[in-house]
Amino acid sequence: MWLDRLSGHSTPAATPSGSPPPSTRRAYSPAPRRSSNLAPPSTAQRPGFNPRSSSLSLTSNDSTTSLLSFRRPNGSTLKQSATTVDTPNPLEVLNKLIHGGGQGLAATDTTEDNHESLEDFELELDFGGLSLREIVEEESNGSQEGVKYDPQSEEEFKNDKEKFEDLHQSIRACDDVLNTVELNLASFQNDLAAVSTEIETLQARSTALSVRLENRKIVENGLGPVVEEISVSPAVVKKIVEGAIDEAWVRALAEVEKRSKAMEVKSKEQRNIKGISDLKPLLENLIKKALERIRDFIVAQIKALRSPNINAQIIQQQHFVRYKDLYAFLHKHHPKLAEEIGQAYMNTMRWYFLNQFTRYQKSLEKIKLHVLDKLDVLGQDDGTRKTSILSGSKNAGPPHDTFNLGRRIDLLKTSNQSALSSFLAEEDKSTHYLEFPFRNFSLALVDNASAEYSFLTRFFSPALSLATISRHFNYIFEPTFALGQALTRSLVQDTYDCLGLLLCVRLNQHLAFELQRRKIPAVDGYINGTGMLIWPRFQVVMDQHCDSVRNVANGISTRKPSASEQAKQSAAPHFMTQRFGQFMQGILALSTEAGDDEPVSASLIRLRSEIEAFLTKMSRSFSDARKERFLYNNYSLILTIIGDLGGKLALEQQEHFENLKTAFAGR
Repeated sequence: MWLDRLSGHSTPAATPSGSPPPSTRRAYSPAPRRSSNLAPPSTAQRPGFNPRSSSLSLTSNDSTTSLLSFRRPNGSTLKQSATTVDTPNPLEVLNKLIHGGGQGLAATDTTEDNHESLEDFELELDFGGLSLREIVEEESNGSQEGVKYDPQSEEEFKNDKEKFEDLHQSIRACDDVLNTVELNLASFQNDLAAVSTEIETLQARSTALSVRLENRKIVENGLGPVVEEISVSPAVVKKIVEGAIDEAWVRALAEVEKRSKAMEVKSKEQRNIKGISDLKPLLENLIKKALERIRDFIVAQIKALRSPNINAQIIQQQHFVRYKDLYAFLHKHHPKLAEEIGQAYMNTMRWYFLNQFTRYQKSLEKIKLHVLDKLDVLGQDDGTRKTSILSGSKNAGPPHDTFNLGRRIDLLKTSNQSALSSFLAEEDKSTHYLEFPFRNFSLALVDNASAEYSFLTRFFSPALSLATISRHFNYIFEPTFALGQALTRSLVQDTYDCLGLLLCVRLNQHLAFELQRRKIPAVDGYINGTGMLIWPRFQVVMDQHCDSVRNVANGISTRKPSASEQAKQSAAPHFMTQRFGQFMQGILALSTEAGDDEPVSASLIRLRSEIEAFLTKMSRSFSDARKERFLYNNYSLILTIIGDLGGKLALEQQEHFENLKTAFAGR
């Protein structure tokens, strides 16, 4: 026990003949080795050496400090956690062990701080009532009697010395490695401290940026709509200034117009916003540039309308209507310039339509027409007409049937609503009646007028009101309408073609219905004016027919014919009755939908009265037996000719002649 340890630390002189201590291992002290306050609390307990190794390690300890207790002051800021064990003062414990023995140690009163550690000693150390000194002396006596030391040779001692030197070198190498590790750890600690500082700085900056971001979002939510409402993107500005005028340019112009309206609203609020005051001059300059480009574009299109052989409707649809928003923008921001451009357009189209329809009128004038003069009346004898034709009269033309409608009514029933082209009109070698050029010119005029009015309402609306657009339309077509009425007047003023006149009236009425269907009220004035030219001439011609019949009736002799003359007379219908039946059939066929306010009915009744008076006077030349037969045959012929017609006027005439036929049938 303790005696062996003390004997192991004796000097070499105490060993007989300098022999090494015995190689047998000695038992350690029964008291466990406890950690000292001088050693780091976190170091692990190293295993004990045998007495020889312990003495060598003590004598050859060249190291300045123990490996486990080595600490280099390096100013490190690493925190070391030390566990402090609450133990009694070792000097007091040793004193009590030496003087009091186990009994004294157990009986000694301790303080509250070391009470627990003394109890541990009481449990672990049992000296049998002996003091430490007595135990040492007892052990010393026993060891001197029973222990035998084996001598150690010099060679063995050298071998052991080399081993311990190698161990000592290894421990020094370990110390160097641990020093390097400690330096690395210290450097890492410094780097970690710097990183920690930078992280704290970044956290502070992140917090500041978050606050600024939140503030900016709040400001953006308030200012964003206002800025978006009045700002114009650079792409829009570049498109307006440099881009070609197309659909994208129109969209960019709409964007500028939107910003302009917002700018006007903000300016009227009088909020004194600096952004608006700064942006407003720039926006005004952009609007001026847009107006300049719009002016150049529209003027270029107006010039194109003056090109020869140009189709105005193609330019209107592809360049004007397609970009109609340009004029609305121009009219809003520069009304005077818009008015000047509109006037230039109206002058151009006024010239365009007058020029085109003048050429068309000249083409229609080349068409051959049947000439019906004062000889083409009901009371005119066929022999007189034939003599006039054979004599080479100036107005003589191809043979025609004055009183038979025939296929002339097909112009009203045809589904072809396109006018004859100028080229075909010039190449046409056939002869037509007056309604043919009238219909083609009227169709062309109505179609072009409808297209122009539709264009004006689409292009100038809503910048201009409908009343203003109607005035512009009348200004454009005023000379063209005058040209059309002049053509109508030239066709009807000298003619005696009553069926042709009534056909022109019906064609004019159909065009009026078509204009109502198309919702083009601006042409109503021309249609009404044309009707006012035809109706008076129709009545004049009807009066000429009545006069001719009356003149024939007045020329009938009132002398009573002789019996031989009466025997030669035929009860067959008169040739004038045949003419009248065909003429009435044509008028009734053209009046199936006629209204009561038309002069057709009154003129027809007046002519019918003249025919009845003529037939009555003619019947007086017959005997009483053949008189009724003659009248019956004439009225029956008329009823047969008009019997298949419909309409209110036709039914009235059928009923009238049916009564006359019945009146003379039974006589």
